[in-house]
Amino acid sequence: MSNYNPDIAFFIHSLDSGGVERNTINLIQYFVKMGLKVDLLLRIVQGEGAGVYLSQLPPQVRIIELGSGFKGLFKLINYLKQEEPLNLFAAMYPINEMAILAKYLTKSSTRIVISVHGVLSCQEYVVQFPWPVLSKIHAPWVRLLARWFYPWADDIVIVSQAAAKDFVQVTGIPLSRIQVIYNPVITPALLEKSKHPLDHPWFQQGKPPVILAVGRLHQIKDFSNLIRAFAMVRQVQLARLMILGTGTEEKRLQSLIYELGVEQDVVLQGFVDNPYAYIIASSVVVLSSLTEALPTVLIEAMALGTPVISTDCPSGPREILADGKYGELVPVGDSQAIAEAIKLVLAGNIKSVDAAWIEQFSIAKVTQKYLDLFSLIPN
Repeated sequence: MSNYNPDIAFFIHSLDSGGVERNTINLIQYFVKMGLKVDLLLRIVQGEGAGVYLSQLPPQVRIIELGSGFKGLFKLINYLKQEEPLNLFAAMYPINEMAILAKYLTKSSTRIVISVHGVLSCQEYVVQFPWPVLSKIHAPWVRLLARWFYPWADDIVIVSQAAAKDFVQVTGIPLSRIQVIYNPVITPALLEKSKHPLDHPWFQQGKPPVILAVGRLHQIKDFSNLIRAFAMVRQVQLARLMILGTGTEEKRLQSLIYELGVEQDVVLQGFVDNPYAYIIASSVVVLSSLTEALPTVLIEAMALGTPVISTDCPSGPREILADGKYGELVPVGDSQAIAEAIKLVLAGNIKSVDAAWIEQFSIAKVTQKYLDLFSLIPN
């Protein structure tokens, strides 16, 4: 690597199929269009799921694989010394901690901006371990590292107001040190891709309504309760449930589907490159999560005019839905309440969304906030 001096280097775990990764791609694409020099630092480039979004990266962006552990830290230190990016934007544990440590070991002038995309008090749900006791140890460790490391960051970005308040309570870092910036969810590409034809028999005219969920097949999404809720709905009316995403819970969820006898009407569709065509074609999008800081799929569905239902989990859904004004909020883990909300929406009780409300999640609005934060002027 030569002394390239990028305007901004993004640092994330991988380009796997997740909201953080998708929003990072959105920001990178927009910054490149503005003529800014951008690097992307990844802990993992190769491997299953590591590069789902690689094809969406602009060719001008350099991809630098760091690796994990001490090897990754040393590579990051060398990168900061040689390339001297103006800004390094890191996302999530343990990426944030690596970025802060590397800066202070090198005494680099690079501005380190860390971002928090989760709810710190709910870390027990985030990582699945074979033994539950490890989750109980891991979650306090993540919170402890945040209290130790994050005060040393130059800037802290959190993706929702509620998650920021939780962060303050957990870390003791004052709210004045935090910038709340929503994710850049709504892009021209989202709107354009939603118009693409959808070649799936479930979405043909005259077919039963499709209930859609999108996300990793992970305990944090609580898809098991959504499937139970759907089984209740299916007892009284024709409908289908489709879940887009991959993950470690696939076998368990498939077993539950067969146990409830709804295998003809529920499909785990896996990862799809264009979820927006599915969202706009569905009758309702349901988020059943245990915790979410700023769930992307709710914003996408609202932007595309598809009704939404969400658990009132900590902490983003209530904020996105304006306390239930723009969608149904139901208790966490309550499959009966989810079923009743689905029946309500399928019966035509739909809440419209103001365009001005959605605009705050647009790429143009969000990017300007990041340009101001990074002190960058487009070329």
